[in-house]
Amino acid sequence: MVRYEYRCPACGPWTAAFPMGAAEAARPCPECGVRSPRLWSAPALNRMDPGVARLRQSEEASSDAPGVTSTVPAAARRPRRTDPRQARLPRP
Repeated sequence: MVRYEYRCPACGPWTAAFPMGAAEAARPCPECGVRSPRLWSAPALNRMDPGVARLRQSEEASSDAPGVTSTVPAAARRPRRTDPRQARLPRP
């Protein structure tokens, strides 16, 4: 269903929902019954989630100007063994 906007000369703007393409050029106002012309307006486009939009923008920016590092990243630390039986095993 698509929402169409109409403007009554006496009551002001009002909306109605119809299947796409089924709206008439003028409809009677639901309050006073006066024929109201349909208004032309921009469609209601859904926007994406702000978090997803931020990630996509950063991804697009990194393709043109990738981030430059000045140092080598620190090596990942190995997990510490907590089982005392494994302390005496040979290390690789």
